[in-house]
Amino acid sequence: MIDLVSCSVMVSPNQSVVTEFVLQGFSEHPSLRLFLTGCFLSLYAMALMGNIVIIVLVTSSTGLHSPMYFFLCNLATMDIMCTSSVLPKTLVGLLSEENNISFKGCMTQLFFLVWSGSSELLLLTVMAYDRYVAICCPLHYNSRMSPQLCGVVVIAVWSVCALNASINTGLMTRLSFCGPKVITHFFCEIPPLLLLSCSPTYVNSIMTLASDAFYGGINFVLTLLSYGCIIASILRMRSAEGKKKAFSTCSSHLIVVAMYYSSVFCAYISPASSYSPERNKFTSVLYSVLSPTLNPLIYTLRNKDVKHALGRIFASFSH
Repeated sequence: MIDLVSCSVMVSPNQSVVTEFVLQGFSEHPSLRLFLTGCFLSLYAMALMGNIVIIVLVTSSTGLHSPMYFFLCNLATMDIMCTSSVLPKTLVGLLSEENNISFKGCMTQLFFLVWSGSSELLLLTVMAYDRYVAICCPLHYNSRMSPQLCGVVVIAVWSVCALNASINTGLMTRLSFCGPKVITHFFCEIPPLLLLSCSPTYVNSIMTLASDAFYGGINFVLTLLSYGCIIASILRMRSAEGKKKAFSTCSSHLIVVAMYYSSVFCAYISPASSYSPERNKFTSVLYSVLSPTLNPLIYTLRNKDVKHALGRIFASFSH
């Protein structure tokens, strides 16, 4: 059994300040511990290997030096950050009897998780716009998606989302946690942390809703608008071969968008009062573990340029 006794500092005879949390993880299913350890370890290895391969391919292959693959390289970096902020601690919890995490460690994990997650949502919108310009305005693609502009956009994505993560994490550190200390999740996340606070969480809830509205609402609408225009443009094409080629250039991204948004909506677009630990653990596995693992496979298996670049690298090693 997990020891639920955490370190604390007394501030009054009846109250103490939590300096360490206990991650519940999957301790309520002890019979699945070995199975989950094997699954998470395999998925983590696949996610790291797949996304590192994407980064190496894009940086080393001149044929992939285009805006679409530049954004894909950044997406792979975000996926590595997301899985690495969650899975190592989860695996430690599965392999040990206790799964404690310090307050600072919890806030650090929360920062990197929010940073990578929000960055991915914003970048997916940018990638949808890139496909819109490529298919709907091909004559203006080089001017609208110049290397300089793409660099500025990516820096803006990382910076805006780092600010968002800093604000949400900073607001969390201002809350008082005086018990209970068990986080009903396998990593530190905003909804279960808010439920543990013994101080008002109104400002945190407002900021969380604002972030949800921007990243999960506005970005989702912009992505839908981009793909609405893309589909309309494809349907107007007379050539069947042209339709097939146009759709193949954006089908991988569309699959990733659908998979990521569906899991994020289930996990975050709901009030804290309706928080369900079991549901959120499942949906969190989808966006923090499964999505980063599948993204490289989706882009590699459905993209001829990436497959050709991968083939050239394998061929160079065989000689």
